[in-house]
Amino acid sequence: MTAWKVDDVMTKAVVSVEPAASYREVVDLLIGHRFSAVPVVDEYQHVTGVISETDLLRKIEYAGDEQPRLFEGRRRRGERAKAYAGTAADLMSSPPVVVLSKTPIAAAARLMDAENVKRLPVVDDLGRLIGIVSRGDLLKVHLRPDGEISADINESVLDALLHEGADQVSAAVDGGVVRLTGEVDRRSTANLAVRLARQVPGVVEVIDKLQVAFEDTDTTGAGVFYVA
Repeated sequence: MTAWKVDDVMTKAVVSVEPAASYREVVDLLIGHRFSAVPVVDEYQHVTGVISETDLLRKIEYAGDEQPRLFEGRRRRGERAKAYAGTAADLMSSPPVVVLSKTPIAAAARLMDAENVKRLPVVDDLGRLIGIVSRGDLLKVHLRPDGEISADINESVLDALLHEGADQVSAAVDGGVVRLTGEVDRRSTANLAVRLARQVPGVVEVIDKLQVAFEDTDTTGAGVFYVA
């Protein structure tokens, strides 16, 4: 089983702007491409920042409001400065939140959630922009055909875990929902099969209908029973 990486789902034809790009150029680009954000890159294609619609809206939010208010915090002062910025270098949020191309999509999803962003510039090992990944891109993993998911589970989970006992278990997949049926030797083996199946790209849910020959786990939560 191969975990999907960011470069499996990212958009490679990425649009970026140079630090000297004007406010109007950035607005035209976002509206024209229906983007919510665009990366800013230097002459070596290193990502120096990201400009979002929020950054651009500061010019509207603070229109005509030139004087800082008493006790205004650093964040508000930064927002006010963007209202009077004329180039991408002054508009962008920096340092940028980026992701390496070989990052697992689960880790990319956690990063998006933690940073509250909708898309991430994707960089190579040298920090150069090579793509962009959005929340929608990460969901592509759930477009995998059921046949591919089933083949992955049979080969990477059942055959690898159960060996000669794999023919006693079957995995039916419907709409990404996996139903495991059959019999295995121990409850711990069944639990491991379910856990591994959940990790297969495209799996939405795993329904455990496995029968076990021996209960080697403690259902009270104290731990696992081992019998010599």
